[in-house]
Amino acid sequence: MAYEVRELKNADEWKMAFPIMKQLRTHLELEEFVALVTEMQPQGYRLFALLDEGKIVAITGVAQQLNLYYGKNLYVYDLVTNESSRSKGYGEALLSFVHELARDLGCGKVALTSGLQRGDAHRFYEDKMGYERKSYAFVKDL
Repeated sequence: MAYEVRELKNADEWKMAFPIMKQLRTHLELEEFVALVTEMQPQGYRLFALLDEGKIVAITGVAQQLNLYYGKNLYVYDLVTNESSRSKGYGEALLSFVHELARDLGCGKVALTSGLQRGDAHRFYEDKMGYERKSYAFVKDL
């Protein structure tokens, strides 16, 4: 299968990806999504789409990071395939693209977190993509 992965660089392109992002980030509305991506860009956030026959079928948001526990790494903030397009290899293709991007950027690791309720995603990351479960993530609302 031949797919195209393209970086989405402006608000018009982000808006085209929003219906898929909304499936993962259900709390977001379009205007807030565009505002957040705009604000995150100077921090290194990049949004990529996987297109099949010119149609966006999956998206990922990533940023290069440097920290004490992983060193230079590419962090996956968002990875979602359109509900109607799942189990067709799009997620694997897009995450494989992320792995190559990380290598090209000189990163030694790709890291991500995934909600506790996302059992199918966990199986995908661990069984299909070779990720190891290393930690729990904690958050406190203020």
